[in-house]
Amino acid sequence: MKTLITLFIGMTIIGGCSMRDIVTMDQSTTQVNDLNDNDRDGVIVARERCNDTVLGATIDNYGCGKVAPINERHELKILFANDSYFIDDQYYDQVEQIAVFMRQYPNTKVTIEGHCSKTGSYEHNLALSQNRANAVIAALSERFDIASDRLTAIGYSYDRPVDPTHTPMAHKRNRRVIAEVTGEDTSADMKWHIYTVDEEVK
Repeated sequence: MKTLITLFIGMTIIGGCSMRDIVTMDQSTTQVNDLNDNDRDGVIVARERCNDTVLGATIDNYGCGKVAPINERHELKILFANDSYFIDDQYYDQVEQIAVFMRQYPNTKVTIEGHCSKTGSYEHNLALSQNRANAVIAALSERFDIASDRLTAIGYSYDRPVDPTHTPMAHKRNRRVIAEVTGEDTSADMKWHIYTVDEEVK
């Protein structure tokens, strides 16, 4: 008899507890923050400060992509005749490549360096190397519509030869121009992960 009474009391207590824990359907919760990740960068909208982050870019806690500064030097394969700063038509495609890159990254600037072979006086070659750099700058500005405030020209006379010998081939190689493209906040810093596939080298 005592066992039945004890069992009855236990069931009553359990039933009473379960009745208190029942949640009725008319009670609801309201979502305060937007938990979506629209640009798929791993940061929810509620925290997002930079929308449309480049997919795969390194980001901070607020979804803003980090940037890698651009600093690239390219030797333009423009061969100048002796004592000349005339650019032959066959070399304009190289100048255009610089222009295309600068249009792709509109915050970049370029410095064109002019160089000469060690023939003639230093002063004459200084003016000549400056004119060679100026000729490339003029092509970028006039032919390819790059704003002049993004362009700088500097001549180095024969101070920086790539071939210090005095052969005809050395003189030909030293008559050249270099394009140095620099810029900040232009290129997304892409993060590497185990699923990154290296681009095929062509």
